[in-house]
Amino acid sequence: MAKCYVTGKSTVFGNKRSHALNATRRTWKSNLQTIRIKDENGNVKKVKISARALKKHNLERV
Repeated sequence: MAKCYVTGKSTVFGNKRSHALNATRRTWKSNLQTIRIKDENGNVKKVKISARALKKHNLERV
């Protein structure tokens, strides 16, 4: 399962509830974007990062 490189966010599971309170399984997927960054050693690496983490953290992109 895909997971955010920075925050660790991934897909969340739960129930969809109708007006009659019937429960049906559903998923909430995080908004993951694939970007290329430089890691600690200076190597280029492709990682998945959530859109919120991408806006918040100042990562050195390639």
